[in-house]
Amino acid sequence: MKKILLVSAVMLCSVQTWAQDNLGRLLAAGIEDTKTFATEYLRPGTQATVFNLSNGWYQSAEVKNVLGFEFSIIGNAAVNLGDHQSFNMRTADYQNIQFVDGSSEKDVSTLLGHNPEPVNVYLEYDTPFGKQQAEITLPDGLAAAGVEMVPAAFLQARLGVFKGTEVKARYFPKVNYDNVQAELYGAAVQHEITSWLPLDLPVAVSGLVGYTRMNGSYDFTEQSYLDGENQRIKTNMDSWLFSGIVSTNLPVINFYGGLGYMTGSSDSAMLGTYIIRDENTGIVIDEVEDPFTIVDDINGIKANLGMALKLGFFKITGDYSFQEYDAVSVGLHLSF
Repeated sequence: MKKILLVSAVMLCSVQTWAQDNLGRLLAAGIEDTKTFATEYLRPGTQATVFNLSNGWYQSAEVKNVLGFEFSIIGNAAVNLGDHQSFNMRTADYQNIQFVDGSSEKDVSTLLGHNPEPVNVYLEYDTPFGKQQAEITLPDGLAAAGVEMVPAAFLQARLGVFKGTEVKARYFPKVNYDNVQAELYGAAVQHEITSWLPLDLPVAVSGLVGYTRMNGSYDFTEQSYLDGENQRIKTNMDSWLFSGIVSTNLPVINFYGGLGYMTGSSDSAMLGTYIIRDENTGIVIDEVEDPFTIVDDINGIKANLGMALKLGFFKITGDYSFQEYDAVSVGLHLSF
C-alpha cells in the first residue's frame, strides 16, 4: 500500500525520469514555455488523483449505531483513461519550442499516456554567442510502462456518535521511498435521514460531506540533469465531496449508490536552484530559482453504484464511480 500511495501522489515516482532530464533541459527554452508544457502534461494525472481522493467514503446509506465502530482498508483506481492520455501541443503557444519535423501542432503524451513514436523538438535559447538550438525528446507517460490506471489507497474508520450520525476518518502515515514522500488524511460526516422515520424501511437514505488532503514531494537533486541545489517537486491536493446516498437494508448482500459533487484543487511546484548551461560549450546561460507553480481547480458531478457482501463481522465492498475520471473502489471492512 505504501507504493500505491506514492504513485498516486501525482505519480511522482513515474515522473522522476522526466523531472531529472526532459524538464531540466526544457528550462533552457524559458520558464514560461516549461510551465506551459508542464501544465498540460501533468494536468490529467493531478485531476485523476483529486477525483480519486473523493472515492471510497461510503459503502452504505445506513450509519453505525452510537459507538458502533468499523475499520476499513480502501483501494481506488482511476480507469478508462484513453481520453486523457494525450494533448494537442501547438507551437504557437510557445516562444522557443518547435517540432523537429516542422509540424505546427501534434498530439503528444500526457503523464498518463504514451508517444507511439519519439517526439523531438528544438529548443532555442540565448547565449553570449547568439541564439543556439538543442534537440530533446518529449517525455512519455505511465502507459509507456504498461500502467493504465491511477491508484490510491488508505486506511479508514467510522464511528457512530449520536442518532443517525457517524463521523469518518481516513489516514495513511507519511512514507518515504526513493526520495519520494507522501501522506494522506481526511475526515467526513454522514447523516442518515431515514433514521428519524418511525417506519422500518427496506432502504436507507443519507447525506455526506467529506474532505481529503494529500501531500507529496520528490527530491531529485542527486539525479538531476542540471547543477543546482534542493531540486524537488512538491505537490498538495485537496478534495471535497458532497453526496446523497441510498442503499438497501438486507441481511447479507446489499446495494448502494450515490450522486454528488466533487470540488478540489492541486498545486505542483518545481522548487530549488537550477543552473542552465549551453549544451555545446558548457557556458552558464541562466540560473533559475523556484521556477514555477502550477495550480489547478477541479470539480465535477459524480455518481457511483456498488455492492456490499456481509460475512459476520467482515464486509467486502466494491463500486464503480462515473465521473470525469471513472474509477473502481474496493474495500475490506471489520465492524465492532
